[in-house]
Amino acid sequence: MIKDVSASRIDVVTGQVERRQELVAKEAPLHIFIGGIHLVSILCSPTSKKELVVGHLFSEGMVADMDEIVNLRLERESVCRVTLRKTDAEERGVISKPFSRLVVSACGSADYESLAKLLETIDFPSLPSSKVDARIVLKCVKQLNFLAQNFRRTGGVHAAALFKHDGNLVVFAEDVGRHNAVDKVFGASLLQSHDINSCFLASSGRLTADIVMKAARMKIPIVASLSAPVDSGVDVAERAGLTLIGFVRGNRMNVYANPERIRIS
Repeated sequence: MIKDVSASRIDVVTGQVERRQELVAKEAPLHIFIGGIHLVSILCSPTSKKELVVGHLFSEGMVADMDEIVNLRLERESVCRVTLRKTDAEERGVISKPFSRLVVSACGSADYESLAKLLETIDFPSLPSSKVDARIVLKCVKQLNFLAQNFRRTGGVHAAALFKHDGNLVVFAEDVGRHNAVDKVFGASLLQSHDINSCFLASSGRLTADIVMKAARMKIPIVASLSAPVDSGVDVAERAGLTLIGFVRGNRMNVYANPERIRIS
């Protein structure tokens, strides 16, 4: 996940140039095929690939149940072949395909016009109404920052985690893409048979429409981040009935949608 490279450090005040070794995050493609047909290529950190594939299939609405996945096989370093049962999973995949052929690490899907059109077709599931103490949210996002060792070493990855409403950590992941980190924690929790609906998502990245849609599809009622939301993320949160929290730093946070799930003690 990390590579050692040579770099020149320049001090603009003293004019000194120091040649030194620096750590950078690795990025590699992962090509996903379903039934022999190319579904998507994801640029990601080359770790937890199975978790990434499972999380991506679920969070993009292509698969609704683990029983729909008959086989998932990783080939070489960059190919994953998935076999699905004969359900309407293929049809759900076709709906998502137009904007998910290439997922880049910087901003996720490259086809935002198709993503906007997809928003109009989604029937969001009902989300749990259980509350979480604001202090728990602060504590967990702070813990997320502490767990992100590869971020501290490289500054080039995002982190995501699922926490129980009592603050206990369920799963954690890092990736060069914020959406990939989110998919990895979803995939890991599904493979480990955790009850995702009793968790909330913590992220280090911006809260855009694609991130919020992933959480809503997974029936995650609360999403909290160190970073800011954008207007599309707030719009999706309002439509989905999801509690969206940004700028969780120090002793404060901003709740941009559905604040009733946050309990102040």
